Amino acid sequence: MEAMGESPRSGLSSPEAKLGMRVEDLWDVMEPQLSPTEKLNACFESIPVSAFPPAPSDKVIEIKSDASLAEAVQMLAQHKILSAPVVDVDAPEDASWIDRYIGIVEFAGIVVWILHQSEPLSPKSPSSATAFAAAANGVNAENGFLGPESAATTSGNFFEALTSSHLYKNTKVRDISGSFRWAPFLALQTSNSFLTMLLLLSKYKLKSLPVVDLGEGKIDNIITQSAVIHMLAECAGLQWFESWGTKKLSELGLPVMTPGRVIKVYEDEPVLQAFKLMRKKRIGGIPVVESGGSRAVGNISLRDIHFLLTTPEIYHDYRSITAKNFLTAVRSYLEKHHEVSPILNGMITCKKDNTMKELIQLLDSEKIHRIYVVDDDGNLEGVITLRDIISRLVHEPRGYFGDFFDGVLPLPQSSRV
Repeated sequence: MEAMGESPRSGLSSPEAKLGMRVEDLWDVMEPQLSPTEKLNACFESIPVSAFPPAPSDKVIEIKSDASLAEAVQMLAQHKILSAPVVDVDAPEDASWIDRYIGIVEFAGIVVWILHQSEPLSPKSPSSATAFAAAANGVNAENGFLGPESAATTSGNFFEALTSSHLYKNTKVRDISGSFRWAPFLALQTSNSFLTMLLLLSKYKLKSLPVVDLGEGKIDNIITQSAVIHMLAECAGLQWFESWGTKKLSELGLPVMTPGRVIKVYEDEPVLQAFKLMRKKRIGGIPVVESGGSRAVGNISLRDIHFLLTTPEIYHDYRSITAKNFLTAVRSYLEKHHEVSPILNGMITCKKDNTMKELIQLLDSEKIHRIYVVDDDGNLEGVITLRDIISRLVHEPRGYFGDFFDGVLPLPQSSRV
């Protein structure tokens, strides 16, 4: 990984850099006996999330509960986002935000829900036609998912048929609310602190956080992992950042996850296995590893899931959609249409002797949320995510969240897809 240059102090004029300067000012007046982590905790606790730069207007979208799955997928793909809050069209105009929204709809949730409906009625029914017929007739399948034959039964023809089906075009977003993670979702108030925001994104594995205006009962901003990474990258050169960012990853105890615990798929496994694992494990990406080895050959992220539903024709000539075929087909499609996507950049990796600053700047420049740590031979040694980065920046004080989660609860495990 190439080392990247520091942001010049003269360039610290972006909203994110100004936030960094605000942390710097607080850092300078903190008690000297505090540890660096304690000082950063105190700094971030002193800054409200209302100071966080607003997301671009095309990224703060809402989907109506009576929209079809097809319409929701097109909207998410058009705006290049992974999820969006769902507005209850039957909610009164003066409803509170808890009553106005029914949850967050995700690409991954839509795909897994659809495939749940279109699975064969038994493991002995490998035909995709049988699976699709079950879905078309509204017959729910058993809970089994992705048996050995799945790569062979999920071809481009299968997805073309699925995305033109009555099920896909007429099922409403509210009909799959059982796949939502929270009821309705975890949200920040404008008065909540940066520390609260950072801890929710890390410890509680949230990929984005709506900020609600209690007066209006509506979403005022959405803070994403990418936005936080960009904010940190803009702080290079500031004292508080350099005292932490110039340390090597190995000095900071990263990667946390050992090679044996890295969730991965092999290149000859069905790509649906990758998306299933991402959904089940609540992770944003998964490495593709060469068959029978440990060398990483590619990466599939949640953002790539839309290719299954928006452009199934690119797999038309594939008898099976393995992870390897998926990467090959999508890269060919993007190059042909001159589109930009992280999937075109291949496997983005780092090594344990890189610094935290180098890591953050690489994540920001490549617009990715996670990076794989490899040895000199390209073998996987671990993975580092935004969650890991934040865990080395701040910590959760004892009893910090108190009654924060009251009124917003995770849905029962049985209600999820």
